[in-house]
Amino acid sequence: MTGRPPSFHDFYEAHYADVSVQLYAYFNDRHEAQDIAQEAFCRALARWDKIAAYDDPVAWVRRVAWNLAVSRWRRAGTALRFLRRQRLEEPVQDGPAPDRVALFAALAKLPAAHRRAVVLYYLADLPVPEIAEREQVAEATVRSWLHRARTALAGEVQHD
Repeated sequence: MTGRPPSFHDFYEAHYADVSVQLYAYFNDRHEAQDIAQEAFCRALARWDKIAAYDDPVAWVRRVAWNLAVSRWRRAGTALRFLRRQRLEEPVQDGPAPDRVALFAALAKLPAAHRRAVVLYYLADLPVPEIAEREQVAEATVRSWLHRARTALAGEVQHD
């Protein structure tokens, strides 16, 4: 190499097409080959002061491009193997039973305090004194809410 090393711009113009065509010829994907060539040249640009002094800077770019291509190919293979191990269909989950839907619809019609009392008493298994403490009301109030809620629910939810 005589004189001053070429500018990166000149180097890129002179070798980009060759590197991308070589990658394309091997991997048979033009867009991937162009992306990999671009990445290799970007890495060369970041180190251009050092790489420009090499006897064959394009050999360095080709090696980097090749390593990038092999890494992408391996990652794609790993992803493909992972996808092949996945279920083709998601398991089917039955929806909620009609009586459950009816119960939730009926609960939604209750006043908020009555609904909380029912949920805490019947679903969370909390005793009346604890519900009263949480709601900051008298125990008699909680018992009244539960009674009113049961009466309202009885009219909404019918047993078969």
